[in-house]
Amino acid sequence: MAKSIVQNHIRRLRFESGEMTQQDLADEARVSRQTIVAIEKGSYSPSLELAFRLAHIFKTPLEEVFTYDPKEDVPGKR
Repeated sequence: MAKSIVQNHIRRLRFESGEMTQQDLADEARVSRQTIVAIEKGSYSPSLELAFRLAHIFKTPLEEVFTYDPKEDVPGKR
């Protein structure tokens, strides 16, 4: 599977937030636990609205939840 050019730090942020479970985060974000699992694994990119919602839950800027590596976005690489 190709590496996603958008990386996330959700797992780390969950643990820094009192060891929040995936289900706890899913409940707060109003999505399924499976959605959180897929985002953490990098197999699903959330909508912009959900990305901002997650940042708000963690009380952190969006850039600390998700990062974009333009070096990975090379034409013909995917």
